[in-house]
Amino acid sequence: MKVKVLSRNPDDYVRETTRDIQRVPRNYDPTLHPFEVPREYTRALNATKLERVFAKPFVASLDGHRDGISCITKHAKSLSTVISGACDGELKVWNLPKRECLRTIQAHEGFVRGICSRFCGTSFFTVGDDKTIKQWNSEAPGYGVREEPINTILGKAVFTGIDHHQRESTFATCGQTVDIWDEQRSSPIRSFSWGVDSFSCVRYNPVETELLASCASDRSVVLYDTRESAPLRKVIMQLRSNTLCWNPMEAYYFTCANEDYNLYTYDIRHLDVPVTVHMDHVSAVLDVDYSPTGREFVSASFDKTIRIFPKDKGHSREVYHTKRMQHVICVRWSADNKYVLSGSDEMNIRLWKANASEKLGLLSTREQAAANYNKKLIEKFQHHPQVKRIARHRHLPGDILKQKRELREMREARRRKEKNVRKHSKPGSVPLLTEKEKHVVAVVE
Repeated sequence: MKVKVLSRNPDDYVRETTRDIQRVPRNYDPTLHPFEVPREYTRALNATKLERVFAKPFVASLDGHRDGISCITKHAKSLSTVISGACDGELKVWNLPKRECLRTIQAHEGFVRGICSRFCGTSFFTVGDDKTIKQWNSEAPGYGVREEPINTILGKAVFTGIDHHQRESTFATCGQTVDIWDEQRSSPIRSFSWGVDSFSCVRYNPVETELLASCASDRSVVLYDTRESAPLRKVIMQLRSNTLCWNPMEAYYFTCANEDYNLYTYDIRHLDVPVTVHMDHVSAVLDVDYSPTGREFVSASFDKTIRIFPKDKGHSREVYHTKRMQHVICVRWSADNKYVLSGSDEMNIRLWKANASEKLGLLSTREQAAANYNKKLIEKFQHHPQVKRIARHRHLPGDILKQKRELREMREARRRKEKNVRKHSKPGSVPLLTEKEKHVVAVVE
């Protein structure tokens, strides 16, 4: 004889404390919840609206420089330390949590053209218009002791950029040539040139540490291997690239910021066509930096805005601007993936959230769970017209909106003209080029 007994465990329905929330038994059978999708859609719509309501990305402004900011770099080992250089030759070391300046150094005469931190974080290097490379101690000198560089190297020409090797005591500078230096020597151990007047930027690959890339004044991006005696190859574009940045997670990819208002992501194995063309800026792009995850990058432009792009998307997911911010010269993404730093013409460094609507500080378990749930809901319904419209909308200054409209009209007119020329020409005489193919002139081995 079978006897059925009711068995209840008090742990399933009794609260542990009086402050705990009531436990509710749930049956997840879909037949009992016929309106689950409409309910979730409403929640997703509300979550999207609240995300835009709470999107307040600006965190702080660091002021103290007496001229425009020309370069910013992150400390190799300290999350809270940032070093900035100005157009009057002044260096400042900042503490981000306290938002205060720790040290001020009159480093160079004229512009500070580049700063890089040594991989161990014990010192940092600067280059300037006075043709010198200076190495500075990361620790401030004692009270009353004058600030002096550890080492000074006098070069033959003006240096325009500097970057340090990830593991070894060598660094690279660019100017009239790309030079590789040893920290212990006062002359370069190797120099590269490829019939170019000058270089504006040089960057070591963070993964394949022997690889280098530089932007040249003849509209080319040149690749080098420090183990070789000559440059590897270069890609020549329609307009000049200002800076470039390697993807820290994928060794083959780099993104360059161009004068034609676009950014181009290249695969070094196939330089003839860029992987992605990132379009949204309405003026020359001056700087670019990847997030530590390698999934996104931030760009600074002459149009007084900074934009955040996913690495594989053609349009930005976020745009930041303020009424006071002028031409943005340099930009950096913090090593904890939470903040973006921008330096602009009007002598301010601004700190922004990488995720505009993210709540700062510690989150309770329920807050974190709610945030994750809302994120998944928005992801599930992201292609619904209403959700998509609200999520995509960004407020832009009037002049940028006007320039965007003008650029769109110009692009459409150019496309229309190409179509008409092709229609009235001999079949096959006017090739059909994709947007990616239009910007590369040649690849030289």
